[in-house]
Amino acid sequence: MITIYPAESRFTSHHGWLKTSHSFSFADYYDPNNMSFGPLRVLNDDFVAPSNGFGAHPHREMEIVSIVLKGYLKHTDSSGGTATTTWGGVQRMSAGTGVVHSEVNPSQEEEVNFLQLWFLPEQQGLIPSYEQTTFDVAKMHNALLPIVSKHSSGPDIANIHQDLTIYLADLEQGKELTFSQEQGRHIFLFVIEGGLTVNGDSTLKRRDSARITDTPQLKLKASSDARFMLIDLP
Repeated sequence: MITIYPAESRFTSHHGWLKTSHSFSFADYYDPNNMSFGPLRVLNDDFVAPSNGFGAHPHREMEIVSIVLKGYLKHTDSSGGTATTTWGGVQRMSAGTGVVHSEVNPSQEEEVNFLQLWFLPEQQGLIPSYEQTTFDVAKMHNALLPIVSKHSSGPDIANIHQDLTIYLADLEQGKELTFSQEQGRHIFLFVIEGGLTVNGDSTLKRRDSARITDTPQLKLKASSDARFMLIDLP
């Protein structure tokens, strides 16, 4: 089953320094029928003004991934982690038993746009940790590039405490990719830019998403040059 969620169906709010769109219940947006998809609990599409951001605040028992699409994002946390990330970089934080962190836009001129994803961890009580990785953007060209995974390792893939893999891809108009997974798993698809058709009949445009179950094979074709994220979930 492929269920499409148009970009305009997301809850969007403006706070002056922040424009944000929530794909799942978060903060002032509550919908008991839209709490999660598998272990994926939060997907926020955030635009933060220069020299602004989220001040120090606590988290517990969550795996948090930030993917910067444009601009720069500076992270600091109580476990000692600190880094500034731009496109081509990933921040992964395990909140575990408890951590305090901040995320701010260090630029005085440029807005930052980033995706923040929260996942429920496989187990409770993990020691808080932080990791920054970088990936080769060129390897996304007409291919699914793993950038976060429990099952792969290396300096360009962030490790996460959950049975999932996050892929990014840049697919040229008219090109097609096939993705297969084991029966019974879930797929979350999010179009960052451009357009995709899925299995020949479902169409997604910029910032649309799809929650996919009982469909172990996908044929993804770019209706226009497309940049997208695919998450393989239990």
